[in-house]
Amino acid sequence: MALAELAAMGAGFMAFLVILMAWEAVWKGIALWKAGKNRQLTWFVFMFIFNTAGILPILYIFLFQKKKKGL
Repeated sequence: MALAELAAMGAGFMAFLVILMAWEAVWKGIALWKAGKNRQLTWFVFMFIFNTAGILPILYIFLFQKKKKGL
């Protein structure tokens, strides 16, 4: 491979990482806010420590957070 091809692959990979980090930050922020608001310390700690490309926060938001009654 030529040096230019390697540099292009590196730039593409870096762009992918930036997008992935932004994706994770958005979902993690929402999930941490909801876990803190619902006083679910275990979920908060696990989501704060582990980076799962947004998978754990998405599961928490849609499957495991406490549901509000009456709405």
